[in-house]
Amino acid sequence: MFQIFNTFLNGITAGSIYALMGISIVLVWRSTRVVNFAQAGMALLSTYIGYEVIQQLGSYWLALPLAMISGALVAAFIELVFMRLLLKHSSQGAIAGIAPIIATLGLLGVIKSLIGFIWGNQDVSIESPLSNVGFSMGSQTLALSPMKLFILGAVSILLISLTFLFQKTNLGLALRASAYAPEISRLAGIRVDLVRTSGWALAGAAGGAAGMLQTANGNGALAPDSLEFSLLLAFGFIAAVIGGLDSLLGAVLGALLLGLVLAFVLTYVGGSLVFITAFILLLVVLIVRPAGIISQRAGRRA
Repeated sequence: MFQIFNTFLNGITAGSIYALMGISIVLVWRSTRVVNFAQAGMALLSTYIGYEVIQQLGSYWLALPLAMISGALVAAFIELVFMRLLLKHSSQGAIAGIAPIIATLGLLGVIKSLIGFIWGNQDVSIESPLSNVGFSMGSQTLALSPMKLFILGAVSILLISLTFLFQKTNLGLALRASAYAPEISRLAGIRVDLVRTSGWALAGAAGGAAGMLQTANGNGALAPDSLEFSLLLAFGFIAAVIGGLDSLLGAVLGALLLGLVLAFVLTYVGGSLVFITAFILLLVVLIVRPAGIISQRAGRRA
């Protein structure tokens, strides 16, 4: 029974990080209708910037918010300089659906090459600012350490903040309106292009947070070809699709479900089946409920 509880805690912790990556994918999709496969590269670059802050200032607590800010700036730059021009010139014909996918995959390679050029291709390390040793309960050790507790708290605060932004602020209303009816939004006086850039910036900040928390939660290793970030993108994308690409709440629910399923598979079946289990879960959800756990109509209220 105790092992089941520990597996549940591991699943919730992993799922919370997947939720941040899933939300970053949903934010870009909702603002520009682009599936951003470069999100892992953007998160990786933000995490390297966080690593550099730690090297210069010696503080993870400064590095985390600065990585989020840098992620927002990088994402806004990419949307403003690159994606906006691409979408403008490839909005018609068969290329309209393919060009953004190819472009973001190309961006992923460019970002990784840039990271290798600046920081080299050797592994670097970010030490966890808090202990990763679980709390003790008598003779048992919980799979909940101070670092994992911080991750759960930080992710909860970020998710609540994003929910408040979308539900209670003019920016959130403008983001939703620009996604669903851009032409009407322009007629209503909303600066749609600026709003879309803001959506990308929010996604970049969420990705930066996911990268910093994922690295500190793992072994701390960081490399341009990091498998952890590739898996983070894959699982974040699966979580977003499972929950519904139009819903922030759906991305969170999908991520928690995915995290729990993968944790139990890893504990009771084996690590070799974790990746295939994620895609089997994705296929099952798409067959049973193609729009995701939260449908498009419900997603408009998220």
